[in-house]
Amino acid sequence: MTDLSPGVALARDLIRKPSVTPADAGALDVLQGRLEAAGFCCRRLPFSEPGTPDIDNLYARIGTGAPYLLFAGHTDVVPPGDPTKWRADPFAGEILGGELFGRGAADMKGGIAAFAAAALAFLAENPLKGSIGFLITGDEEGPAVNGTAKLLQWMAEQGEKFDHCIVGEPTNPNALGDMIKVGRRGSLNGRLRVFGRQGHVAYPARADNPVGHLLVLCATLKHEKLDAGTDWFDASNLEITSIDIGNAATNVIPGEALVRFNVRFNDSWTPETLKSEIFSRLERARPSETFSLEFDPCNAVSFVTEPDDFTALVASAIEAETGRRPEYSTSGGTSDARFIAQYGKVLEFGLVGKTMHQIDERVPVAEIDALSRIYGRVLRSYFDGAQSKILLARRGS
Repeated sequence: MTDLSPGVALARDLIRKPSVTPADAGALDVLQGRLEAAGFCCRRLPFSEPGTPDIDNLYARIGTGAPYLLFAGHTDVVPPGDPTKWRADPFAGEILGGELFGRGAADMKGGIAAFAAAALAFLAENPLKGSIGFLITGDEEGPAVNGTAKLLQWMAEQGEKFDHCIVGEPTNPNALGDMIKVGRRGSLNGRLRVFGRQGHVAYPARADNPVGHLLVLCATLKHEKLDAGTDWFDASNLEITSIDIGNAATNVIPGEALVRFNVRFNDSWTPETLKSEIFSRLERARPSETFSLEFDPCNAVSFVTEPDDFTALVASAIEAETGRRPEYSTSGGTSDARFIAQYGKVLEFGLVGKTMHQIDERVPVAEIDALSRIYGRVLRSYFDGAQSKILLARRGS
């Protein structure tokens, strides 16, 4: 297809870089080239930490003053699965029936391309009275250790302070304009190991089957609600994701069993208070010597950004373009907005997420262009002189 719009062309070029976490595969080079050509000052910032993959990241900014609008996202993608099951090569960026196919089309190379196209068009037509920036990582789909969190730390050390941030995640469940994410639940992974005594199945009195303890403990985890929800969040939810006994024999009572679970928690909890509550509930159900409880390190805490004038500005731009007034929501999984919220105002708005992480991930090219127009409206309103003064006053600048 020829005569692609700038946003669709950039999305296609990004998809053609197979940047499966932690590989960058040249995706950041593609974006950096477009931004530098428009006058952005770009910095490539690789970060490392023992036990995690090295990650390359991109920070770009144009302008030096306030207000400063930051766009954040990730060019890394999840693996495509079996390529033969796709209608098109997952890394070819083909357009079929008006839809751009490829891993990352929705999550979230299409969103990055839409914002970049909007920013470049805005700069070509308007004097910049403030700053526009990009914070792009290759670690959102991975451990999320050497990406956005460390980029933000670096920014703070350099005195780089943004006023507002939009994360271009695919927030809309069904149609463009459905939803703005103003917060996210936290995520905590746990491992419950249940102990018994191995023995012969014909002599159960000489053994202690841990499966009986396991059933009681699993029921405790699942059937007792953690909370009833809060103003912005549904009730916290615990899901058992795996039960492993590892017993290949049919005549042996196992000695132990392992249960893995995940909790998506609201702002009633911190990771520490949640861990303590889960242990207390298990201990009430079974003596603590019958089990051990461990948790993975948690960098996904719940947060909410109370809607304000900036949220309303974005919602108005969405409604003007799509005719839909977006719902403010905290639903879904985690995102890098959880790190950004520690440094400033952040919301999330991007494409429709129906096909993200699926075979045949795709997005209509018309929606990339519509998202770019929405972002363009945001930029024009944000850098309007009167509106900028209101936003900065609200931020206490």
